[in-house]
Amino acid sequence: MEVGFIGLGLMGRPMALNLIKAGHTVHVWSRRRESMQPLLEAGANDAASAAEVARRAAITISIVADAPDVEQVTLGADGVADGASAGHIHIDMSTIAPAAAQSIAARLAERGVSMIDAPVSGGEVGAIAATLTIMAGGDAAAFERALPLFQAMGKSVTRIGDSGAGQVAKACNQILTGVGVAAVAEALNFANKSGVDAARVREALLGGFAYSRVLENHGQRMLERNFKPGFKAWMHQKDMRIVMEEAHRLGLALPSSAATAQMFNAMVGSGLGEDDSVAMLKLLEGMSGGSGK
Repeated sequence: MEVGFIGLGLMGRPMALNLIKAGHTVHVWSRRRESMQPLLEAGANDAASAAEVARRAAITISIVADAPDVEQVTLGADGVADGASAGHIHIDMSTIAPAAAQSIAARLAERGVSMIDAPVSGGEVGAIAATLTIMAGGDAAAFERALPLFQAMGKSVTRIGDSGAGQVAKACNQILTGVGVAAVAEALNFANKSGVDAARVREALLGGFAYSRVLENHGQRMLERNFKPGFKAWMHQKDMRIVMEEAHRLGLALPSSAATAQMFNAMVGSGLGEDDSVAMLKLLEGMSGGSGK
């Protein structure tokens, strides 16, 4: 398939590379030109704008930081809508608010473009290995057309429902993973401060009802003090902001999410925003009288 890819950061670069590996013809554009170079070396085609990408391909994909960025690359000057023909499909794999996804989709529809919101979970590791979990919202027929592309990038691909539904699922994912990271960091910090081997505690917990992928994967990273970003803390802060804004809009009580959002705020405020979200352990250590290094 001819596909356009917009946004070649930590996640987008390996995702686009996996499309090339799967045999698709990929046209790329990024605001940072240096981000395109690894893809061009792998066989991607250089485009001068998002509009040019859309002129060359019937399906375009974006993965950028937040809703204003999605709006800019789709509806702004030289955006996807300016280059797309009738029947074009745009897949946005960023994490943005459900209401924002619905608004952008409605405006794109007025210009003949069908949008699928398809945020992902799995971090940089999943993006590299093509094992991402992909949660999609949008037209069922458009989803079926795009399915081979999703399957080249992810292991679990689910259409949740209509426009915005993928972003609702991603918000739920970020609640569970964010609260999970906070819980594991608290547990391991508690073990350490009690003078007990935290690695042995984790080993015991993995065999019971406390087991989770967060405890297994992120807990190990905390023990190794491997805070190299696979998913930066400032990104999780942004995602939890979306959760809390939606909670206010819907009139929902999300007390665990609220507390976790504050912890991510504190991480960013403490200079840990560029570290992986598992560096919450360092924040808790600092709050508990440790060095947090």
